[in-house]
Amino acid sequence: MTNLFTRIKNSVLADINEVLDKKEKKNPIALLNQYLRECELETEKVRKLLERQYTLKEEFSREYRQAEELAGKRKRQAEIASQAGENELYLFASKEQANYEDRAARLKDALNQAVQQLADLERKYEEMKHKLKDMHIRRMELMGRENMTRAEVKMNQVLNNDTYSNQSYSRFQEIESYLDRLEHQVNSSYHSSTIDARIVQIEKDMKNKETHSIS
Repeated sequence: MTNLFTRIKNSVLADINEVLDKKEKKNPIALLNQYLRECELETEKVRKLLERQYTLKEEFSREYRQAEELAGKRKRQAEIASQAGENELYLFASKEQANYEDRAARLKDALNQAVQQLADLERKYEEMKHKLKDMHIRRMELMGRENMTRAEVKMNQVLNNDTYSNQSYSRFQEIESYLDRLEHQVNSSYHSSTIDARIVQIEKDMKNKETHSIS
């Protein structure tokens, strides 16, 4: 049964890795962004653990101080009871003193351990933040390279692709032909309107001459 589960697990992991490989080949920047988001989540988890460790250290420190104070208080009370010949009170205070001293010792060890753990967490958290920052910078570098690569591919298509160049040249020819036709139409319209105006003027001049000659 264990071997069966192991084979199923390995098969599933293989399928997942295959999907990730295909995704990475298709869009490596997207996969890198996903990986960075996961790292940011892990870093945030460590930050919360760090805050919790700070709280624990403060609690251990407070409990340790309180146990020490109570141990000292019972010690003074035991001395007073001993001097006064109050044996029963002396035994009670002495027992309480021993209990508080044992508790203080345990709390001191726990506090020292919490301080050490806090230092380790702080160091690892700082390392994670630096690593995350480096990965963000690396991502920007890769995005810049990808952008330049895509731009170069597009430019090469324009500059080196004869089909694309011929299409562009044909479009320029179409535009030039259109401008020539438009210019011809404008000139024809201008000449037509000019001729009409001249004919009208000639007719007026001829009528004026006829009128003067009759007079």
